[in-house]
Amino acid sequence: MNTSLIGLIDAHSPTFSKGQRRIAAFITDHYDEAAFMTAARLGEEVGVSESTVVRFATELGFAGYPQLQKALQELIRSKLTIVQRLDVTRSRMTEGDLLRQVACSDINNIRHTLEDLDSDAFFAAVSRVVSARRVYVFGAGSCKHLAGFFTHYLQMLLGGQVRRIAATSQSEIFEGLLDLQPEDAIIGISFPRYSKKAVQTLHYAHSKGAGVVAITDSPLSPIAPYAHHLLTAHSDMASVVDSLVAPLSVINAMIVAISLQTMERTRPKLEELERLWHSYGVYQTTEDGETV
Repeated sequence: MNTSLIGLIDAHSPTFSKGQRRIAAFITDHYDEAAFMTAARLGEEVGVSESTVVRFATELGFAGYPQLQKALQELIRSKLTIVQRLDVTRSRMTEGDLLRQVACSDINNIRHTLEDLDSDAFFAAVSRVVSARRVYVFGAGSCKHLAGFFTHYLQMLLGGQVRRIAATSQSEIFEGLLDLQPEDAIIGISFPRYSKKAVQTLHYAHSKGAGVVAITDSPLSPIAPYAHHLLTAHSDMASVVDSLVAPLSVINAMIVAISLQTMERTRPKLEELERLWHSYGVYQTTEDGETV
C-alpha cells in the first residue's frame, strides 16, 4: 500500500476516536478489500456506523468517503494480483446481469476520462507527434495490443517515420531506441499492473531528450514522471481482465486529430493505397463474395 496514505492515517491517528482507529487498522491491513467497500459495508465490517466512516474520511482531509475510496483504488492499482482481481470480480459481478455490468463499467470509464482528460495536453501531444522526426510506440503486456493498433494507423498516416518498439527483452528495446534524438517522440502506453519495461523505456527516452507522450491511468503512474505530455484514461482494474476501452477511445481520438492535421500531405498516399487495395482485391465485399 502506498506509504503516503499510511503516513496520512498515522499523522491523524492521535485525533481518532475508538471507532475510527478500528477503521484505520482495517484499511491498513486489508486495503485491497476496503477499496471496493461502500461506507456502509466498511462500517459493518469493523462494527461502526456509516456516519463514522464518513467522518473518518473527512478527518483525513477528503471531501467525503467516495474520495477516500477513489484514493485507495488508485493507490493499489499496481498491487492486485490476478487472483485478487478474480476475487474482486466475483464479489462485484453477478452472472445474470454480467454483460450489462461490464458494459456500464466501460461506459463509466469513458465518461470519467472525458471529464478528467486535459484537452490542452491532448492537443499538445498530437502536435508533438505530428512534428516529430520519428515516432516510436511502446506498450507491454495487454498494452502491446493498443500499441499495435496505434502503430497501424500512425504508419498509414505518417509512413515510415513511425516505428513500434517490440516489448521483448530490455536489451532489444534499448537497441531499437539507439537512434533516438531530441526531435523524436515516443508514445508509451501502460496501465495496471504497470510494466517495468515501460517504465525503463520511457526513463531512457526522457534522458535522451525525446518528447515523451504517456498514456496511462493516473498522475501517480510510474511512467508519469517521464512524460512531457500526460494523457490519463480510466481503466477498471478490479476485474480479471484489463478494461482498456477508455484508453482505446483516447487513442482513437489522437488518430483522428492527427489525420486532420496531416490531411493535405496524407491524402495522395491514402488514395494510392486505396488503388492498391482495389487492384489486388485486398478486401471482400458482402455482395456475391466479390473482391474490391
